[in-house]
Amino acid sequence: MAKVLTPRSESYSQWYNDLVLKADLAENSAVRGCMVIKPYGYAIWEKMQNVLDRMFKDTGHENAYFPIFIPKSFFSKEADHVEGFAKECAVVTHYRLMNDPNGDGVVVDPEAKLEEELIVRPTSETIIWNTYKNWIQSYRDLPIKCNQWANVVRWEMRTRLFLRTAEFLWQEGHTAHATKQEAIEETETMINVYGDFAERFMAVPVVKGIKSANERFAGALETYTIEALMQDGKALQSGTSHFLGQNFAKAFDVKFASKEGKEDYVWATSWGVSTRLMGALIMAHSDDNGLVLPPKLAPIQVVIVPIFRKPEELAKIKEASSGIISQLRDKGIDVKFDDNDNRKPGWKFAQYELKGVPVRLAMGPRDLENGTVEVARRDTLSKEVVAIDGVVEHITDLLDKIQENIFQKALDFRAESTVSVDTYDEFKERLEEGGLIMAHWDGTPETEQRIKDETKATIRCIPLDQPDEEGVCMVSGKPSSKRVMFARAY
Repeated sequence: MAKVLTPRSESYSQWYNDLVLKADLAENSAVRGCMVIKPYGYAIWEKMQNVLDRMFKDTGHENAYFPIFIPKSFFSKEADHVEGFAKECAVVTHYRLMNDPNGDGVVVDPEAKLEEELIVRPTSETIIWNTYKNWIQSYRDLPIKCNQWANVVRWEMRTRLFLRTAEFLWQEGHTAHATKQEAIEETETMINVYGDFAERFMAVPVVKGIKSANERFAGALETYTIEALMQDGKALQSGTSHFLGQNFAKAFDVKFASKEGKEDYVWATSWGVSTRLMGALIMAHSDDNGLVLPPKLAPIQVVIVPIFRKPEELAKIKEASSGIISQLRDKGIDVKFDDNDNRKPGWKFAQYELKGVPVRLAMGPRDLENGTVEVARRDTLSKEVVAIDGVVEHITDLLDKIQENIFQKALDFRAESTVSVDTYDEFKERLEEGGLIMAHWDGTPETEQRIKDETKATIRCIPLDQPDEEGVCMVSGKPSSKRVMFARAY
């Protein structure tokens, strides 16, 4: 069977690659480090987009679009920002091709050199704040709360489908405010939106927290993050929200006149999630049989597989299924009736299992005689026989149960995989088992860097709900007021 995956216990990395390819989510492209997102994978991303877009608009944001090309000089205006992205930038230097005089295809026209090189956006703070300068004169123009759905390019050397690619899809919000407090509140609002989306729709439990200075977004004063735990014990940064202070306003001279008539620089935030969420969705829930998708994000939530030998049998099953399909669709449930006669039912069962379809119905002539249908759920691989008359209500309840079960399973796994340690030796020993480690840290970048260099573990965040707890740093022995969360990560 083509669906066979490398077991997670044998090679988690190969299992992930197998699954992305064999479930028809994505594949590598002819361009190094870039991916083709296939229709089934893009359908999941579209569902994510639709939910997030509504959540953004419900919190007062509007969509806009800004250029993919950014003048190189813009990056020189905010020193920390350019330092953070300089090694990842793709640069456009010419604007025209010509036929090779030697007859070897086409070459870059040396006469078509740009006066100023253009950077293919790795992120849009610079081009957007240069634009906001024209939009903002007084407090009446604030706040500005824009989001854009776009692609970005970061020239990654080591890539993996969805998790780290040279080009990826994302959304980036960029807001401008009259006061520091308003900008901080915006930053916190958006990390809560991301956390809510991850848990309620992706069924992925996350830890919300603040990044250490070493891990902070380039050009930010504070970075908030949601961190998820994957089944192999590694953490995955799944979304970030940045309080930018007045750094970009000062860099691009964006001032406004306050109600009191005083001139001041605008306060800024930015926030984003990307197709990396697809990686989180796959690695948090799926198993050796294939994808396990939360119903709220599954492109096909229910599939009906008719079992028949003769055309007249299929016709009767179709007729019996039509009412079920229409009732489910009226409830907003995505249903597929698979009457493709090129594949046998057994092949279809395995294929929909591989693709993570939450609920599968099987219906044959004998089921029609008995007035029943077989219902299989993907998360537990269990089956039951349900009366056709009550199957719509049963499926509606079942989808909610599957969503809850998937989340609870991930939550239980995280609880089992989170430990507190007090010594550096204990930390290094526990790290080999994977998971999240809560430990005291003295707050210095030097100690943080030493831990990273020696163990490849990083401070994932300082959890927002972490209580104060007097202790000493496991490395330096210096005082510490609370534990922070360490892990090896993607």
